[in-house]
Amino acid sequence: MNSMVENMNIQALDPKAFRRALGNFATGVTIMTAQNAQGERVGVTANSFNSVSLDPALILWSIDKNSSSYRIFSEATHFAVNILSAAQIDLSNKFARRAEDKFAGIEYEIGAGSSPILKNCSAVFECEKFNIVEGGDHWIIIGKVVKFHDYGRSPLLYHQGAYSAVLPHPSLNSKASTEESVFPGRLYNNMYYLLTQAVRAYQNDYQPKQLTSGFRTSEARLLLVLESKTATSKSDLQREVAMPIHEIEQATEILAQKGLLLDTGHSYELTAQGNECAHMLYKIAESHQEEVFAQYAPEDRELFKKMLKDLIGI
Repeated sequence: MNSMVENMNIQALDPKAFRRALGNFATGVTIMTAQNAQGERVGVTANSFNSVSLDPALILWSIDKNSSSYRIFSEATHFAVNILSAAQIDLSNKFARRAEDKFAGIEYEIGAGSSPILKNCSAVFECEKFNIVEGGDHWIIIGKVVKFHDYGRSPLLYHQGAYSAVLPHPSLNSKASTEESVFPGRLYNNMYYLLTQAVRAYQNDYQPKQLTSGFRTSEARLLLVLESKTATSKSDLQREVAMPIHEIEQATEILAQKGLLLDTGHSYELTAQGNECAHMLYKIAESHQEEVFAQYAPEDRELFKKMLKDLIGI
């Protein structure tokens, strides 16, 4: 009797409800790419990626048996796992749709076994095809990692059918102790010490939020400065951004590759898409600012800003 009840429960399993339940498990977003001996390229967006073994280094992902892309993955000797950064939603959508050539207009390099390697990802794993296992209505493709690239960008997440981003858990931001501290008078009356400690404390909570945009600090800072038009030339830019020149050069190169920035020769200008990204970053900054200074009256905030501007010389 119990066996019959169990069989009835299995048969009554609602695929849509099952998928919604699976959606509670937040995952990263990847684009799997490969190229066969005939030069046919393939790329699909997938969130079924997972690690299998450290020794040997094995990973897996799965693809629908009805997918037209499977043939090339089965023929190719290698494939690449491109883990998307939080700034690559458009790329994820592009490779999730059916298209004759998903790589049109996309910059990529050639990796192991001729697999296309996408740029500006969080990480990339170049894999030799290790095995393909049948798993219900999907093929489970197992790869042996032969090379990997760790870029450290904040990853794109997928949860309950929507894109999301990484933020530290609120409990991690709680103060270590609420007990009254004994402050050494001279040090805690030193303005320089207070200012540097205040900047550090502000950044500790703000930077993780900024990183959810998919832009590194150097890239975000450039976007904000260029949108504000406070730097009209490349020489002014280093002063406003306050970063080493090699960091600026690397960041401008990445932003240009993404189509967010144009080099006019004597200066940099944001494209329409670049301005949209800058506005998004400003919203993140303004939201954090409101959160930090919510306890202060508007006139106190304005006085604080005036004091900071006076110190800067604005």
